[in-house]
Amino acid sequence: MSCQSNYPDDQQSKNATAPSFAIADGAQELDPQAVARDLVAKFGPSGVDPRVTQMVPGFDAPFYQAGLAGYSDAAMRIIARRHGCPICVTEALLDRTLLAGGKGFAKADLGEIHDNVPGGVEDNPLIGQIMGNDPAEMAAGAIKMIEQGSRSHKEYRRMVDSGIDELRSDGAGTFAAIDVNLACPVKKISKKSRGGHWLKEPAGAIAILKAVRDAVPDSIPVTVKMRRSFDDTQEMKDNFDYLFDACYDLGCAWVTVHGRTVEQKYLGPSRWDPLKRLVDRNPERLIFGSGDVWDVNQIFRMIGYTGLTGVSVARGCIGNPWIFRQARAILAGNEPKAPTIAQQREVLEQHFELALAVNAHTREPELLTAKNMRKFGIKFAAHHPQADEVKKQFIYVKTLEEWRDVLERWYV
Repeated sequence: MSCQSNYPDDQQSKNATAPSFAIADGAQELDPQAVARDLVAKFGPSGVDPRVTQMVPGFDAPFYQAGLAGYSDAAMRIIARRHGCPICVTEALLDRTLLAGGKGFAKADLGEIHDNVPGGVEDNPLIGQIMGNDPAEMAAGAIKMIEQGSRSHKEYRRMVDSGIDELRSDGAGTFAAIDVNLACPVKKISKKSRGGHWLKEPAGAIAILKAVRDAVPDSIPVTVKMRRSFDDTQEMKDNFDYLFDACYDLGCAWVTVHGRTVEQKYLGPSRWDPLKRLVDRNPERLIFGSGDVWDVNQIFRMIGYTGLTGVSVARGCIGNPWIFRQARAILAGNEPKAPTIAQQREVLEQHFELALAVNAHTREPELLTAKNMRKFGIKFAAHHPQADEVKKQFIYVKTLEEWRDVLERWYV
């Protein structure tokens, strides 16, 4: 189930535009260090609104790693955390997948991963993202996520059949928050009235949000992921405003707004100017943003330009966990440093080891891991002084031995 571009090289894909600046007049002239100083002066060393940390202890910086289909498993999340990412989001899990036997938990790495990565302790706090089209199924799916399937599959299914009023959980599980995806622009998702489709039908989205918020314990925040509109017509912009306000009226903690429309998918630049206007109209609300955050400077330029609470880093952190370490450095008043060859190799080795643990339950874990890690290697190669040559080598990796050969040749 894909809600992000899964192509190993977006620049070669007709489905996603190559990295470029967002449309935001004057944003690129902003000094990231100056923005960081302002954040620290306002909120203290963390640079983030204390309301965020109060709701989610450990969320102590104005940025986080987004959920990326096909990428953000426990291995990627843990690598990001080791480099300063305060919180991560799972890829979007379909409510019906969760309710049909728990396969969704495998995608969220809440099953075998606990046996393979010491206790799963590093992978916290974690936000679970859910997507679907039926309020009762979304509510039951959210309950199953936070309870980690502690009841039988039939019990969760009976919850749906018993009606919305019976959907309640008093439990608390691994997830620090539940994020409702109203943003995914992929055609097969929209056709089934999920994700970004709901920006065309805000009443349906509101019914889902109400069901999830009512079902989830008050101690667990519910957040929302949206795009800035379905398209650029006035009707769709009005729909966005109506739904955005409803999120907060229903008790959602914050909304993360992507700077592209649903219709755009991943083509063309995002726009930060609508995000700025959104913050100007809602100065007291917690609002996060995303879109065209390709390096650490863009994290702070987006915040400085828009006034957002913080930034969700998506494709810009694939193969680049150092973006979070660099952001921490800027908050501390230091210059961000690029990773050395030795640091790059260390992360590549750690990431492979963690990915192998995630895949330990499969028939051929080493083979599967080598193939899956190829897409990460291609992205990691961008940091190497001989990026093009290294990238070509990673493209052809199919086995553990070939993976090791690339490291031995290029990362010494």
